[in-house]
Amino acid sequence: MARLYVLLFLAQIVLAVCALISCLSAEDGQVKALPRMVWVLVILFFPLIGSIAWFVAGRERPAGSAGVLGAGSPAAPARRPLAPDDDPDFLASLDKRSRDEDQERLRRWEEDLRRREQELRDRPDDRDRPEV
Repeated sequence: MARLYVLLFLAQIVLAVCALISCLSAEDGQVKALPRMVWVLVILFFPLIGSIAWFVAGRERPAGSAGVLGAGSPAAPARRPLAPDDDPDFLASLDKRSRDEDQERLRRWEEDLRRREQELRDRPDDRDRPEV
């Protein structure tokens, strides 16, 4: 019987830790009913009931999960990408800037090549000189 109590105590601790992590890592718009710090105190002082309450009533469900409310719940607002490399507008601007820079670099190289070719044409040929 003591092993069962130890197992239930460990399960309660794991549930409380998961609820704390979920509460502290939730964005401001996802915390419902109470302020975040009140939820943290409820979870710490009443680990079992507070953890269950957090998962049931304290946070918004992810858009893809089907809960009791299911189709009746409002859709979550569209979120902006977290990293710049996930933002299509940012990637498009990089692509355009890269193309513009490449075209400018190519134009300068072509000018330099024409200038060097012209210098080689204008330079007197060594074979035409008399030997001294």
